[in-house]
Amino acid sequence: MAKTAFLGLGVMGFPMAGHLAAAGHDVTVYNRTSAKAEAWAGQHGGRHAATPREAASGAEFVMACVGNDDDLRAVCLGPDGAFAGMSAGSIFVDHTTVSAEVTRELAAAAREAGIGYVDAPVSGGQAGAENGQLSVMCGGDQREYDRAEPVMDAYAKICRRLGEVGAGQMTKMCNQIAIAGLVQALSESLNFAQTAGLDVEKVVEVISQGAAGSWQMQNRHQTMAKGEFDFGFAIDWMRKDLGICLKTGDELGAPLPVTALVDQFYKDVQRMGGGRWDTSALIARLADPKG
Repeated sequence: MAKTAFLGLGVMGFPMAGHLAAAGHDVTVYNRTSAKAEAWAGQHGGRHAATPREAASGAEFVMACVGNDDDLRAVCLGPDGAFAGMSAGSIFVDHTTVSAEVTRELAAAAREAGIGYVDAPVSGGQAGAENGQLSVMCGGDQREYDRAEPVMDAYAKICRRLGEVGAGQMTKMCNQIAIAGLVQALSESLNFAQTAGLDVEKVVEVISQGAAGSWQMQNRHQTMAKGEFDFGFAIDWMRKDLGICLKTGDELGAPLPVTALVDQFYKDVQRMGGGRWDTSALIARLADPKG
């Protein structure tokens, strides 16, 4: 078992760190709001630290799952950052969804300190984190990935290396691009069924068994039909991710017309007060006369 640290205890990080502890790893946690770190330690029996540096001190692996590029820089760099407390040969594993740009920037800073770096964004939402069933897409040196992969297995359904540093974040962009278009199409399908007076459950029972079937359809159709959006991955965070996708697509010369359109639809839902609603709330925009 490994000595680990986990930085960031949001809806994803809290249960992910818990799975590390349950798997027998020695876990120290850090969270910007210390009360949450104290609550985690009380629930899982690990330790909590006052700074990322203190949490990372002596750890073989330091995992992070924070909010955005700036949050990640804040927990990595500076006198109280994780890199300042990590020893040469240890590995930093970033589960945050951030830009490939900041990933490569921080990986370079880690290398200067003799620290390994694996970018490893996840998909599967809050339920996947709680159930230890996340899809983990990784970039980094093969040897460093091979060392970190058994530790990530504590909360992974599948964990794969896609290439060098940055490949994990690029793959997560592919994931978010696919989800955006899919959820909009599912929203239109369910709204169409409701408007036509069809039994949504019976419609989904039939079409989910054919080419239209998807995880989103199986797991979200009931709550979408009921207008329940108080779980899962928030629209505010999805727009952050789609912004990264659109910027990167522009830089690569890869057109993302549907993604750009759905991003604007999510903006409409934010204006409706749904910024913290689950991403499946796109259907609410169709039901709104102004949508």
